[in-house]
Amino acid sequence: MKKKNQTSDKVVAKKMSAEAADREAATSSRPCTPPQTSWFEFLLEESLLENHLKKSDSDPSPVQLIVQFLEQASKPTVNEQNQVQPPTDNKRNRTLKLLALKVAAFLKWDLDILEKSLSVPVLNMLLNELLCVSKVPPGTKHVDLDLSSLPPTTAMAVMLYNRWAIRTIVQSSFLVKPVKQGPLQPNIMNQIQQEKELTENILKVLKEQAEDSITVLEGSLKMKRDFYAHTMRTLDLLAMEPGMINGETENSTAGLKISSEEMQCQVSYDLGTVYFHQGAINPLCYEKARDRFFNTKQLLSKIGAASNLFSIDDKRLAGYCQACGVLAPSNLVVQQSTPYSLIHSYMKAGNYQGILKIFLEDNATCSLPDQFRQSILRELFQKSQQGNEALSEICFKICACNTICDILHGRPVGVQFNQLFMRPNREKIDYILEVCSKSLKFEQATESERRTIASFLKNLCMGMDDLQLVFMISSHELFIKLLTEDERKVLVEQIRKRTSRVNLCTKPVTSFYDIPASASVNIGQLEHQLILTMDPWRIRQILIELHGMKSDSQYWMVSHKWEVPMIYSGIILGIKDNLTRDLIYILMAKGLHCSAIKDFLYAKQLLSACLELVTEFSPKLRQVMLNELLLVDIYTHEAVQNPPVERLPPELVSRVRGYLEMRIPDIPSRQIVAEECVAFLLNWRENEYLTLQVPLSLVQSNPYVKLGQLLSATCKELSGPDSRRTAKELWEVVVQICSVSNQHKRGNDGRISLIKNRDSTMGIMYRSELLFFLKKLREPLVLTTLLSLFVKLHNLLEDIVNDITAEYISIWPSAIPNPQAVDVDAVSVTVKELVTYTLTINPNNHSWLTIQADIYFASNQYSAALNYYLQAGAVCSDFFTKQVPPEVYTDQVIKRMIKCCSLLNCHTQVAILCQFLREIDYKTAFKALQEQNSHDAMDSYYEYIWDVTILEYLTCWLSVIVCDCWLGENAREREK
Repeated sequence: MKKKNQTSDKVVAKKMSAEAADREAATSSRPCTPPQTSWFEFLLEESLLENHLKKSDSDPSPVQLIVQFLEQASKPTVNEQNQVQPPTDNKRNRTLKLLALKVAAFLKWDLDILEKSLSVPVLNMLLNELLCVSKVPPGTKHVDLDLSSLPPTTAMAVMLYNRWAIRTIVQSSFLVKPVKQGPLQPNIMNQIQQEKELTENILKVLKEQAEDSITVLEGSLKMKRDFYAHTMRTLDLLAMEPGMINGETENSTAGLKISSEEMQCQVSYDLGTVYFHQGAINPLCYEKARDRFFNTKQLLSKIGAASNLFSIDDKRLAGYCQACGVLAPSNLVVQQSTPYSLIHSYMKAGNYQGILKIFLEDNATCSLPDQFRQSILRELFQKSQQGNEALSEICFKICACNTICDILHGRPVGVQFNQLFMRPNREKIDYILEVCSKSLKFEQATESERRTIASFLKNLCMGMDDLQLVFMISSHELFIKLLTEDERKVLVEQIRKRTSRVNLCTKPVTSFYDIPASASVNIGQLEHQLILTMDPWRIRQILIELHGMKSDSQYWMVSHKWEVPMIYSGIILGIKDNLTRDLIYILMAKGLHCSAIKDFLYAKQLLSACLELVTEFSPKLRQVMLNELLLVDIYTHEAVQNPPVERLPPELVSRVRGYLEMRIPDIPSRQIVAEECVAFLLNWRENEYLTLQVPLSLVQSNPYVKLGQLLSATCKELSGPDSRRTAKELWEVVVQICSVSNQHKRGNDGRISLIKNRDSTMGIMYRSELLFFLKKLREPLVLTTLLSLFVKLHNLLEDIVNDITAEYISIWPSAIPNPQAVDVDAVSVTVKELVTYTLTINPNNHSWLTIQADIYFASNQYSAALNYYLQAGAVCSDFFTKQVPPEVYTDQVIKRMIKCCSLLNCHTQVAILCQFLREIDYKTAFKALQEQNSHDAMDSYYEYIWDVTILEYLTCWLSVIVCDCWLGENAREREK
């Protein structure tokens, strides 16, 4: 075979060099582990390799050694003219290649191991080297070789290469999920791309020569002699003789013996896989694959599972045989046909009764997988829906077989069975009983299986209204065997009670919604429907029916999940008419529940129906319903307008203002309504209204209105002369909310201790309530103002050198009268939660990103801090395609970035960042460039240094290092 696939050794060596560098870096970062044996040590001591490979936990592993040996042997050289030359053919490189072959021989040339651990280019290089040492002349087509006349090890090498070729073609056709990788450096990306291109080139050559490989392997099946594979010993013998790389050594039968049956078994399997792969294009190949796989099975049964060289996955082979039996059945196969092939042929011929027979027989053993059963049912169901109505009955019978199989294995009854059994009749009942009888062999069945089938039949009886169909089941021989006489009596009594009011002469009712309001129906059924329905009219009809049956019951208590706030329930439960009371309570409870789960459409329908009902007799409840509908409309609008558009919704704003200006006394209202109204006005920048027009009584009585007024006033005056005055008022309110009350308590020892109560009511609301309210806001200016306030408060309380920066921070007071009373932890948590929330609203706000970065910087999380500093610069410079505004990257921010890089050992980046300061920090830059242990790309960053002074220093420093290295080398040479 022509060695077209032996492309660029330089690329492979480059890739493997990178891998070696990564290994060395990894081992250097783990000083606690024992030192790894280096590749060159195996050159110095011949016995070291065999001793190393015998270790159970050898480090490096055998496959890693193969990579290292081939990597070193294929390294290109550089001549005096600085030109890259291919690797030289010297004793060192030949020995390294031989060592790689010896490691593969230790692994017994197991392609499963080699393919799993080595890339295609590396394994291609290894097998080509094997061909070379096995006396296969370079450039020879393998199809022209007479394997029977070749030495045993040479024939084995040719077959091993061609087996790998067709296996690689088959493996390349499978979809592989790509490995997720982080950001890579350009040189690493280039190496990955080069390896990918090299792999594609090799695959292209292998596919072009696939027919030659198949011909070679087919010819090997005719050989009836034993084969021999190279071992470490035979390879050592080759090393003793001159000219081994040119293939001048005669081999003997001293290698690892592989019997003719073992070789034919593995080759038949590999040929079967490639034929099966080609069957998608040429269906005749499925017949060849079938013959090869069945030949493999016969040979496996003859030689057994043990083999010196090969391993075949029995389950995968069985799957291939089943697939071939379906795709390419033969006369021999039909005689020994499996259920899969029979079902496939019956589906093609439309013999659905044959399929039913197989399913029914299989129910006794349940050998067919559940997924296969369901796939057949889906296929038949699709044909039925496409207009083949005759298949409806077949679908039910297949589904019945699957259902009985499911319940015998402890699986629940599927939805599809319930759908197909919605209209039971005699034929369906007869077939179900037949399936149960044949599936459950009563004498051999376990007690658990008997109880399972009995429970299934009992549930069928309880679910039917036609007593004649019930009698068909209850009088069946199997049913009588499964249930005791007492159990049958209890079941019959339950059925009689349930159907006592149903006229047996009429057709059974199949839908509850077909029942008229005057029908006599079980109270439990009506209560169940009352819980489930969301239709206001239907709720009213059910309650009328229930009160007609039993008028003194409190049906608003049917479900414990129906909850109405206490301020409303007192009024509703005071209504004298029981029907009206239950209806209003249930409608409101369901409406509030729908609002809580964000099902606003149903919430509005239910509350509107409730409003229509109470308008006739209760102005107080009418206003309650209007308030709740306003809340639902706000929720709906905020859900739709996210993020909010610039257009103000005038009708909704008018209703919100009307609620805040309402002066009707004694109207109960939930706090959440006022809270959402204030948040809505702040989000729509209604600062003028909140500052000047909100009633004073509401500001004094409602803490959220007061907070909203102070917030809007502060935002309104941010750039005005009164900014500090309005800011001070808001500051005092927030400080009071974050304060704790100190209480003195006398302990058991008589001493008085100081206790901080974090849930004190010193402020207008609790801190948790404040944070909950702030997370309803979305207006950027309001959020920026709040962040500024809490950052200032945090900076004053925390004894830290690194303050957090924020916009408008100068408008807040510079001191706290009583800092000991403020809960420092609560303020810190609030700042972190608030900035996290604001970044969910707008992750591209550079000011908020800088605050998050400062928080991480203050808490010594330098990697995260640097990440957010870079994000802040990226969002305001179109990902650094424009200059970052100086107000974003101030000197303080750049100095913090420098410190982050320095503490992360990215010293070259430190030198680069020093150039961005208004006055370049040469001292820090020079010190950073002197660092030897740098975790960044170092040399790759030098092109980003533009300051001449730093460049001159860097040049001198590198020159000193080179001179030191040169002098040290000369000193060592003189000593020698």
